[in-house]
Amino acid sequence: MKPGKLWGVGLGPGDPELVTVKAARLIGAAEVIAYHSARHGRSIARSVAEPYLREGQIEERLVYPVTTETTDHPGGYEGAIAEFYELSAKRLAEHLDAGRDVVLLCEGDPFFYGSYMYMHERLADRYEAEAVPGVTSVSGASAVLGRPLARRDEVLTVLPGTLPAPELARRLADTDAAAVLKLGRTFHSVREALSEAGKLDDAVYVERATWGAQRVEPFAEVDPATVPYFSLALVAGPARGAKTPEAERSSSDGAGEVVVVGLGPAGPEWLTPEAAEALAGAEHLVGYGPYLAKVPQRKGQTRHASGNRVEAERAAAALDLARSGARVAVVSSGDPGVFAMASAVLDQAALADDPVSVRVLPGVTAAQAAAARVGAPLGHDYCVLSLSDRLKPWEIIERRLDAAGAADLVLAIYNPASRSRTTQLARAREVLLRHRDGETPVVVARDVGGAEESVRVTTLAGLDPSTVDMRCLLIVGSSRTRTGHGAVWTPRTY
Repeated sequence: MKPGKLWGVGLGPGDPELVTVKAARLIGAAEVIAYHSARHGRSIARSVAEPYLREGQIEERLVYPVTTETTDHPGGYEGAIAEFYELSAKRLAEHLDAGRDVVLLCEGDPFFYGSYMYMHERLADRYEAEAVPGVTSVSGASAVLGRPLARRDEVLTVLPGTLPAPELARRLADTDAAAVLKLGRTFHSVREALSEAGKLDDAVYVERATWGAQRVEPFAEVDPATVPYFSLALVAGPARGAKTPEAERSSSDGAGEVVVVGLGPAGPEWLTPEAAEALAGAEHLVGYGPYLAKVPQRKGQTRHASGNRVEAERAAAALDLARSGARVAVVSSGDPGVFAMASAVLDQAALADDPVSVRVLPGVTAAQAAAARVGAPLGHDYCVLSLSDRLKPWEIIERRLDAAGAADLVLAIYNPASRSRTTQLARAREVLLRHRDGETPVVVARDVGGAEESVRVTTLAGLDPSTVDMRCLLIVGSSRTRTGHGAVWTPRTY
């Protein structure tokens, strides 16, 4: 007997008329209709699909053993839910083995925070399975509001309200438009996150979008005690009611400024008080996404995250914000003047006809942090060099390596390798071995100050380039560099 087919059918946000033609056809034709429900037995999914059901269909009600309450299951909430999904999959498998097609109803879209996905994961490797997309709650809410969430190149971020408030605030601040789902018990933390991100006044609360009992209110005015699980927060993109540059200039209390800030190599303990003060006073934070993530979110600040290869564009955007009268902080890891954003900002500032005030605040460098972990390998003259040939030809890098080797300088080597640069470090080692003994100490420091920190000492001859990646910094000693008692140092006398 041929097994039946599993269908995950999306029903849309609640209005039965938003069920797709395909979903309605499958619901009416299915031998088995399955749906999830809480222990009270009522199913929102079934109520949406009811106009399309027919008599004689087998109904499989999959009742959650626990929703928001506590459980005495030995595995806790996660254990109880995992066991429930396994048992539910077995029940559906019995119908599929008997040759019966099963339609599993799902509010919204089956693969968009949908319950169907857990059955799909457990059954799709044994049976034919297909998801039928549905209108999402986010789309339904946007339509109810009668306004677009995002336009042109604006970014829309969809977030679960179950994220910790600080993480939620950071992500809200980093995006143009947002939808936050799964409110209910998370309402207080979502409200806190919206406030910290400076977006509470722009947020709209939407409950049961497209239903007859739908509710739409400014998020800041909602009573938390009245919030059900089927509700969400929407923050539309900045194009809606965005200020013009002229308006921003007129509202500013003075001339704008760009401060280029060094965060140090890791967490807040590496940040200088001067840098912390500049970050706290900024209206806009600009930087590479992972570096911005290290800065705590503050109320009213706007973040502008970008990729790792758009330094010039990032600098120009920061200067434009400052020209409108804003206080702007451009963040860099380590020290902003060492292979970082300070030079990019100053380059762009020099190209402009209208000058903008630019200040550079120093930070602890990766080289200093790595050196301190092992002692004082930078105790005498040293050279700082990047092996990245993305912005300069390899011929120049090799010539400088050769000169530093001949001058007997300690080298702090940044950007030693990456996924696309796998040969440069081996070639650099060959150049330095022309001038250095193979037993010259080499410090390989990775993620210093971070969760994955590792620091080891090897030799120039024993250095294995395959163990080095982009998150590493190398310190190659001079002929005077010494090791002993777990330390590496370069004497100040020669």
